[in-house]
Order: sequence, then C-alpha cells, then structure tokens
Amino acid sequence: MSDSNSTLTAERLREVLSYDPETGEFTRAITLRKWKSGQRAGSLNKVTGYIYIMVDGYSSTGHRLAWLYMTGNWPIGSIDHKDGVRSNNRFANLRDVQHLVNMQNRQRAQTDNKLGILGVTHRRGRYRATLKHLGKSIYLGDYKTAEEAHAAYLTAKRVRHEGNTL
Repeated sequence: MSDSNSTLTAERLREVLSYDPETGEFTRAITLRKWKSGQRAGSLNKVTGYIYIMVDGYSSTGHRLAWLYMTGNWPIGSIDHKDGVRSNNRFANLRDVQHLVNMQNRQRAQTDNKLGILGVTHRRGRYRATLKHLGKSIYLGDYKTAEEAHAAYLTAKRVRHEGNTL
C-alpha cells in the first residue's frame, strides 16, 4: 500500500487494530472475516525482516502503521528503526527521517562483505576503512588490524552521519 494514495486513516486503523507502543505489536480489535478479535496481527517477511499487516485488503509494514496509529499521520520520510532490527516496532524505536539519515543508521556490514565488519575491507595484507558520505566514498586509512580499521570507521561515522546510533 502506498501511503500517498492510501485511503486508510488513523481513525480506521484504530477501529480495526490495537497497538501496544511498549511491545510494538498489533492485535485485531474486531472480528473480521478470518481474523478474530484479540488475535495478533501481521507476519514476519523472512526476506525483508519487516512485519506486514493486512488492513482492509491492503498490506502495509508494521512500522509505518505504528507511526500512523500513534501520530495520526502517515510518515513524511522513511521510518528508521533506531536499533536496526526491522521487526522491532516499539514506538520508542521508530523515527521519521529522510532516506539519507535512515541509510546512515546502517549497523551491519553488507552481505557481500567478506570480513563481516562494517566499513572495513581487506586489501593487500592490511585493513582499509572507508565511509560513504553524501554519495562519496571517504578513505579513512589502512590499518594493521581489522579492529583498528573498524575503530577509525566508527569515529568518522559518529562525526559525519547524523542518523547514526552506534
């Protein structure tokens, strides 16, 4: 469901679902078709890691529905999970931010990173730290150990990435 053309309102959402901001879980507020009142709503998509919930025939992500439920408005930007866990929809863990800020909150290395260390690659017997910022790759240095390179990366990330929560 695209938020911009959705007919789902906060009022309708609150009629059909209950949301617990402390746990981030939705439950059905009414019995409707195959869903029973009190039944937990949504399911985890194992590929994306997000919770998807059907409301009035449309599927939407739990974090965007949580924002609508709590604020009364669809989010303006991207909903960032501060802790990086896509299924953690506790309201305190969510923030409405620009897409760039959301991307700056990356907390794990990409799946193709052979070291599995965010911001660090192995190059010619040394460990290189690089940081992406505003579409550019910034060289942070080559280090003897992966730990030293990662420390340099974290220092730079904390300075340059406003969306960072590490």
